[in-house]
Amino acid sequence: MKNVITISRQYGSGGRVIGKKLADKLGIPFYDNELINRAAKESGFAVSAFENAENKASNSLLYSIAMGMNAYGNQELGISNVSLDDQIYLAQTNVIQKVAQEGPCVIVGRCADYILKEKPGVINVFIWADINYRIKRVMETDKLTEAKAVERIHKIDKGRANYYNYHSSDKWGKIENYHLSIRSDYIGMDRCADCIKSYVEYEH
Repeated sequence: MKNVITISRQYGSGGRVIGKKLADKLGIPFYDNELINRAAKESGFAVSAFENAENKASNSLLYSIAMGMNAYGNQELGISNVSLDDQIYLAQTNVIQKVAQEGPCVIVGRCADYILKEKPGVINVFIWADINYRIKRVMETDKLTEAKAVERIHKIDKGRANYYNYHSSDKWGKIENYHLSIRSDYIGMDRCADCIKSYVEYEH
């Protein structure tokens, strides 16, 4: 098995859990918070600078100009000339490209499907679920009231969409960007992982 699998997910759908289960079933590395720690170590930024990056939209004009000249920033301008949020994105991009080069793995979020779109053998998955299921799950996992759970789901999904849409110039959740779209509340997280595993194995 030589694939890199990226997992994009709605908040509360269990995408991170499914990604971890999939990595365990395939016996390959799993990258979520691990990407943050590695990016922080290699870039020199504090871990805290990366923790909420995916949930915030960026509006840097400098970065927009840089992205127009070069997919990962203009070398003449230099990374120090873009905003902190965009420097963090570039640092995460470098790490995602490195771990994908190292071998098969599962990567959760952080525009990994877009960053690796030119790399052969990448399988992109989108995990979603009914809103009522997500509300109930977030209430349980995050210890929130129903109203607060709804608020958090909408806030984080919007942040992820804005982050993806800005950095990729595409649309988060757009079905054409994924090989598989799986509704986790229908079959449960273990079977979701099994479905993805079967697809990966069928590919080869």
